[in-house]
Amino acid sequence: MTAAAPSYFTRLDDHRFLPTEHAAGAWRDDELHLAPVAGLVIDFLERWRREHAPALEFSRLSIEVLGQIAREQIEVSIEVVRPGRTIELVEATAVIGGRTTIRARGWLLVAADTSMIAGDACEPMPTRAECVDESWLKQWRGGMIASVRAVQSAATVPGRAQVWVTSDLDLIDGEASTALGEYTKYLDLANGISMRADPEEWMYPNVDLTVHLFRQPRGRWLGLDTRVAFGAHGAGLTSSVLHDEQGPVGMLAQSLTLRPLSPQ
Repeated sequence: MTAAAPSYFTRLDDHRFLPTEHAAGAWRDDELHLAPVAGLVIDFLERWRREHAPALEFSRLSIEVLGQIAREQIEVSIEVVRPGRTIELVEATAVIGGRTTIRARGWLLVAADTSMIAGDACEPMPTRAECVDESWLKQWRGGMIASVRAVQSAATVPGRAQVWVTSDLDLIDGEASTALGEYTKYLDLANGISMRADPEEWMYPNVDLTVHLFRQPRGRWLGLDTRVAFGAHGAGLTSSVLHDEQGPVGMLAQSLTLRPLSPQ
Protein backbone atom coordinates (compact mmCIF):
# COMPACT_ATOMS: atom_id res chain seq x y z
CA MET A 1 0.00 0.00 0.00
CA THR A 2 1.21 3.45 -0.83
CA ALA A 3 1.49 6.36 1.55
CA ALA A 4 -1.63 8.41 2.10
CA ALA A 5 -1.89 10.36 -1.17
CA PRO A 6 -4.93 12.69 -1.41
CA SER A 7 -6.76 9.94 -3.31
CA TYR A 8 -7.99 6.37 -2.98
CA PHE A 9 -5.58 4.91 -5.56
CA THR A 10 -2.36 5.69 -7.38
CA ARG A 11 -1.88 4.53 -10.95
CA LEU A 12 1.00 2.20 -11.90
CA ASP A 13 0.10 1.84 -15.59
CA ASP A 14 -2.97 1.61 -17.83
CA HIS A 15 -4.35 -1.42 -15.96
CA ARG A 16 -2.72 -1.52 -12.49
CA PHE A 17 -3.41 0.52 -9.37
CA LEU A 18 -2.22 0.67 -5.76
CA PRO A 19 -4.67 1.55 -2.97
CA THR A 20 -3.85 4.18 -0.39
CA GLU A 21 -4.87 3.94 3.26
CA HIS A 22 -7.98 5.98 2.43
CA ALA A 23 -9.43 2.92 0.66
CA ALA A 24 -9.23 0.74 3.79
CA GLY A 25 -12.26 -1.33 4.80
CA ALA A 26 -14.53 -1.22 7.83
CA TRP A 27 -14.68 -4.89 8.85
CA ARG A 28 -10.99 -5.93 8.80
CA ASP A 29 -7.63 -4.16 8.76
CA ASP A 30 -6.29 -6.29 5.88
CA GLU A 31 -9.06 -5.51 3.40
CA LEU A 32 -10.26 -2.69 1.17
CA HIS A 33 -13.72 -1.14 1.28
CA LEU A 34 -15.79 -2.14 -1.73
CA ALA A 35 -16.92 1.47 -2.29
CA PRO A 36 -13.70 2.92 -3.77
CA VAL A 37 -12.87 -0.36 -5.53
CA ALA A 38 -16.28 -0.35 -7.20
CA GLY A 39 -15.74 3.28 -8.19
CA LEU A 40 -12.34 2.41 -9.66
CA VAL A 41 -13.74 -0.46 -11.74
CA ILE A 42 -16.72 1.59 -12.95
CA ASP A 43 -14.44 4.51 -13.80
CA PHE A 44 -12.31 2.06 -15.83
CA LEU A 45 -15.43 0.88 -17.67
CA GLU A 46 -16.56 4.46 -18.33
CA ARG A 47 -13.16 5.45 -19.74
CA TRP A 48 -13.37 2.42 -22.05
CA ARG A 49 -16.90 3.44 -23.11
CA ARG A 50 -15.78 6.97 -23.97
CA GLU A 51 -13.16 5.59 -26.35
CA HIS A 52 -14.92 2.57 -27.83
CA ALA A 53 -18.69 3.19 -27.53
CA PRO A 54 -19.32 6.95 -27.19
CA ALA A 55 -22.86 6.72 -28.59
CA LEU A 56 -23.92 4.41 -25.74
CA GLU A 57 -24.51 4.99 -22.00
CA PHE A 58 -24.50 2.62 -19.05
CA SER A 59 -27.99 1.70 -17.85
CA ARG A 60 -27.00 -1.10 -15.44
CA LEU A 61 -23.81 -1.93 -13.59
CA SER A 62 -23.51 -5.06 -11.46
CA ILE A 63 -20.55 -5.96 -9.27
CA GLU A 64 -19.99 -9.45 -7.87
CA VAL A 65 -17.58 -9.80 -4.93
CA LEU A 66 -15.82 -13.17 -5.22
CA GLY A 67 -13.85 -12.99 -1.98
CA GLN A 68 -12.13 -10.74 0.53
CA ILE A 69 -10.89 -7.54 -1.12
CA ALA A 70 -7.23 -7.62 -0.09
CA ARG A 71 -5.27 -4.41 0.53
CA GLU A 72 -3.00 -5.14 -2.42
CA GLN A 73 -2.35 -4.17 -6.02
CA ILE A 74 -5.39 -4.15 -8.34
CA GLU A 75 -5.25 -5.07 -12.03
CA VAL A 76 -8.33 -4.38 -14.17
CA SER A 77 -9.16 -5.76 -17.62
CA ILE A 78 -12.21 -5.53 -19.90
CA GLU A 79 -13.96 -7.96 -22.25
CA VAL A 80 -16.86 -7.26 -24.61
CA VAL A 81 -19.39 -10.01 -23.89
CA ARG A 82 -22.11 -8.93 -26.29
CA PRO A 83 -21.07 -6.42 -28.97
CA GLY A 84 -23.61 -4.22 -30.70
CA ARG A 85 -24.30 -0.79 -32.15
CA THR A 86 -27.29 0.03 -29.91
CA ILE A 87 -26.99 -2.51 -27.07
CA GLU A 88 -23.72 -3.85 -25.68
CA LEU A 89 -22.63 -5.87 -22.64
CA VAL A 90 -19.11 -5.49 -21.25
CA GLU A 91 -17.35 -7.13 -18.33
CA ALA A 92 -14.48 -5.84 -16.20
CA THR A 93 -12.41 -8.16 -14.03
CA ALA A 94 -10.31 -6.98 -11.09
CA VAL A 95 -7.45 -9.22 -9.99
CA ILE A 96 -6.32 -8.22 -6.50
CA GLY A 97 -3.26 -9.75 -4.91
CA GLY A 98 -3.18 -12.39 -7.65
CA ARG A 99 -6.86 -13.41 -7.18
CA THR A 100 -9.85 -12.64 -9.36
CA THR A 101 -11.85 -10.74 -6.74
CA ILE A 102 -14.33 -8.53 -8.60
CA ARG A 103 -16.38 -9.15 -11.73
CA ALA A 104 -18.41 -6.21 -13.00
CA ARG A 105 -20.83 -6.24 -15.90
CA GLY A 106 -22.35 -3.22 -17.56
CA TRP A 107 -25.21 -2.95 -20.03
CA LEU A 108 -24.79 -0.10 -22.51
CA LEU A 109 -27.78 1.35 -24.38
CA VAL A 110 -27.80 3.84 -27.23
CA ALA A 111 -28.41 7.42 -26.09
CA ALA A 112 -31.41 9.21 -27.64
CA ASP A 113 -33.62 12.23 -26.99
CA THR A 114 -36.60 10.97 -24.98
CA SER A 115 -37.12 14.18 -23.01
CA MET A 116 -40.75 14.42 -24.19
CA ILE A 117 -41.67 11.34 -22.08
CA ALA A 118 -39.10 11.67 -19.26
CA GLY A 119 -40.39 11.33 -15.69
CA ASP A 120 -40.31 9.19 -12.55
CA ALA A 121 -42.36 8.37 -9.45
CA CYS A 122 -39.50 8.60 -6.92
CA GLU A 123 -40.17 10.54 -3.75
CA PRO A 124 -38.08 13.72 -3.41
CA MET A 125 -35.18 13.54 -1.00
CA PRO A 126 -34.37 16.22 1.62
CA THR A 127 -31.77 18.66 0.33
CA ARG A 128 -28.26 18.82 1.76
CA ALA A 129 -29.24 21.98 3.62
CA GLU A 130 -32.08 20.06 5.29
CA CYS A 131 -29.79 17.17 6.33
CA VAL A 132 -27.83 18.73 9.17
CA ASP A 133 -27.05 15.72 11.40
CA GLU A 134 -23.79 13.81 10.94
CA SER A 135 -24.59 10.43 9.41
CA TRP A 136 -24.42 7.26 11.49
CA LEU A 137 -22.06 6.10 8.74
CA LYS A 138 -19.29 8.01 10.52
CA GLN A 139 -19.49 5.60 13.47
CA TRP A 140 -17.82 2.92 11.36
CA ARG A 141 -14.05 2.60 11.31
CA GLY A 142 -11.63 2.36 8.39
CA GLY A 143 -9.88 4.72 6.00
CA MET A 144 -12.75 4.95 3.52
CA ILE A 145 -15.28 6.01 6.15
CA ALA A 146 -12.84 8.51 7.66
CA SER A 147 -12.33 10.12 4.24
CA VAL A 148 -15.96 11.08 3.57
CA ARG A 149 -18.37 13.75 4.72
CA ALA A 150 -21.90 12.47 5.30
CA VAL A 151 -25.05 14.14 6.62
CA GLN A 152 -28.43 12.57 7.28
CA SER A 153 -32.07 13.52 7.63
CA ALA A 154 -33.37 14.03 11.18
CA ALA A 155 -35.95 11.33 10.39
CA THR A 156 -33.26 8.61 10.14
CA VAL A 157 -34.09 5.43 12.11
CA PRO A 158 -32.53 1.93 12.13
CA GLY A 159 -33.28 0.40 8.74
CA ARG A 160 -34.31 3.67 7.07
CA ALA A 161 -31.98 6.54 6.20
CA GLN A 162 -31.62 9.52 3.87
CA VAL A 163 -28.00 10.59 3.53
CA TRP A 164 -25.84 12.85 1.38
CA VAL A 165 -22.20 11.81 1.07
CA THR A 166 -19.09 13.18 -0.63
CA SER A 167 -15.32 13.40 -0.27
CA ASP A 168 -12.59 15.85 -1.23
CA LEU A 169 -10.34 12.96 -2.27
CA ASP A 170 -9.81 12.05 -5.91
CA LEU A 171 -10.40 8.50 -7.05
CA ILE A 172 -6.96 8.24 -8.71
CA ASP A 173 -4.08 10.46 -7.63
CA GLY A 174 -3.51 13.38 -10.01
CA GLU A 175 -6.37 12.48 -12.37
CA ALA A 176 -9.86 13.77 -12.97
CA SER A 177 -12.41 10.99 -12.60
CA THR A 178 -15.16 10.38 -15.08
CA ALA A 179 -18.48 11.73 -13.80
CA LEU A 180 -19.72 8.16 -13.40
CA GLY A 181 -16.62 7.02 -11.52
CA GLU A 182 -16.78 10.05 -9.22
CA TYR A 183 -20.42 9.38 -8.34
CA THR A 184 -20.25 5.60 -7.95
CA LYS A 185 -17.23 5.49 -5.63
CA TYR A 186 -19.66 6.07 -2.72
CA LEU A 187 -22.42 3.62 -3.68
CA ASP A 188 -21.36 0.79 -1.38
CA LEU A 189 -21.65 3.10 1.64
CA ALA A 190 -25.43 2.61 1.44
CA ASN A 191 -25.14 -0.57 3.49
CA GLY A 192 -23.66 1.29 6.48
CA ILE A 193 -25.91 4.33 6.85
CA SER A 194 -28.98 2.99 8.67
CA MET A 195 -27.43 0.78 11.42
CA ARG A 196 -30.19 -1.84 11.62
CA ALA A 197 -27.79 -3.90 13.77
CA ASP A 198 -24.76 -2.99 15.90
CA PRO A 199 -21.63 -3.60 13.75
CA GLU A 200 -19.73 -4.48 16.94
CA GLU A 201 -22.08 -7.47 17.34
CA TRP A 202 -23.09 -8.37 13.79
CA MET A 203 -21.49 -8.52 10.36
CA TYR A 204 -23.74 -7.88 7.37
CA PRO A 205 -21.43 -7.44 4.36
CA ASN A 206 -22.86 -7.40 0.86
CA VAL A 207 -21.80 -9.93 -1.75
CA ASP A 208 -22.88 -7.79 -4.68
CA LEU A 209 -23.82 -4.30 -5.77
CA THR A 210 -26.25 -3.64 -8.62
CA VAL A 211 -27.23 -0.19 -9.87
CA HIS A 212 -29.81 0.67 -12.53
CA LEU A 213 -29.65 4.19 -14.02
CA PHE A 214 -32.37 6.05 -15.92
CA ARG A 215 -30.30 9.25 -15.95
CA GLN A 216 -26.53 9.79 -15.94
CA PRO A 217 -25.47 11.27 -12.54
CA ARG A 218 -23.49 14.47 -12.14
CA GLY A 219 -21.55 16.14 -9.35
CA ARG A 220 -19.56 15.05 -6.31
CA TRP A 221 -22.54 14.47 -3.99
CA LEU A 222 -24.40 11.14 -3.79
CA GLY A 223 -27.86 11.11 -2.23
CA LEU A 224 -29.01 7.79 -0.75
CA ASP A 225 -32.67 7.20 0.15
CA THR A 226 -32.16 3.79 1.72
CA ARG A 227 -34.08 0.93 3.31
CA VAL A 228 -32.44 -2.11 4.93
CA ALA A 229 -34.28 -5.39 5.57
CA PHE A 230 -32.93 -8.39 7.54
CA GLY A 231 -34.59 -11.76 7.06
CA ALA A 232 -34.89 -14.54 9.66
CA HIS A 233 -32.60 -17.01 7.87
CA GLY A 234 -29.31 -15.16 7.38
CA ALA A 235 -30.00 -12.96 4.34
CA GLY A 236 -30.65 -9.25 4.07
CA LEU A 237 -31.24 -6.56 1.47
CA THR A 238 -30.17 -2.93 1.23
CA SER A 239 -32.12 -0.99 -1.41
CA SER A 240 -31.68 2.68 -2.27
CA VAL A 241 -33.09 5.29 -4.59
CA LEU A 242 -30.06 7.21 -5.87
CA HIS A 243 -30.00 10.98 -6.21
CA ASP A 244 -27.68 13.72 -7.32
CA GLU A 245 -28.41 17.37 -6.58
CA GLN A 246 -30.75 17.60 -9.59
CA GLY A 247 -32.96 14.71 -8.43
CA PRO A 248 -33.25 10.90 -8.67
CA VAL A 249 -31.00 9.02 -11.11
CA GLY A 250 -31.63 5.32 -10.44
CA MET A 251 -31.77 2.50 -7.93
CA LEU A 252 -29.23 0.39 -6.04
CA ALA A 253 -29.56 -3.07 -4.47
CA GLN A 254 -27.12 -5.02 -2.28
CA SER A 255 -27.56 -8.63 -1.12
CA LEU A 256 -26.36 -9.11 2.49
CA THR A 257 -25.08 -12.09 4.44
CA LEU A 258 -25.91 -11.76 8.16
CA ARG A 259 -23.41 -13.21 10.65
CA PRO A 260 -22.89 -12.70 14.40
CA LEU A 261 -19.41 -11.64 15.39
CA SER A 262 -19.55 -14.08 18.33
CA PRO A 263 -21.47 -17.38 18.58
CA GLN A 264 -25.16 -16.97 19.41
